[in-house]
Amino acid sequence: MSDEHSNNSVRKESNHPAPQISTLERREIQAPLMACLIDGFIRELGHEPAMRVASAAIQADAMEAGKTMARKFGGNTTRELMRVVRQVWAEDDALVYDILEETDQMLSFNVTRCRYVEMYERLGLNEFGYCLSCNRDEPFINGFNPHMKLIRTHTIMQGAQICDFRIIVEEK
Repeated sequence: MSDEHSNNSVRKESNHPAPQISTLERREIQAPLMACLIDGFIRELGHEPAMRVASAAIQADAMEAGKTMARKFGGNTTRELMRVVRQVWAEDDALVYDILEETDQMLSFNVTRCRYVEMYERLGLNEFGYCLSCNRDEPFINGFNPHMKLIRTHTIMQGAQICDFRIIVEEK
């Protein structure tokens, strides 16, 4: 669900700002190509090695995106992270969630509807949804703030009723 860091770049050839699209729209554009690449890697390497490589690459990108978002939002506390959730991850009603706790040391919320899941299902790419989206959350949060830890035991993408996000700030 985390935002790409390239969305706010400037086009070099025209010097005009890049068009702003939501994270959900970006995932929908990226998903067919990413799935095609992962399928090709699976045919060449086998399922487990291909998924391991794809996951590592996606997580590395998410880590950088987290760092970029912390800079963009002017800080890396739970307050700024919740702004990212509201303004970036949930943009276009992509997520419906209930906030359970929001303090300096803990951010706890349950996602009760995820349009990312619905989009991957509509595209027939359910098998890659977790790798392409949910897989990004922990490294994004670590990039956003290396002292934050995500504890999540359920995702809608994997068949649960909710995604349980528990983000704690560990002692420095």
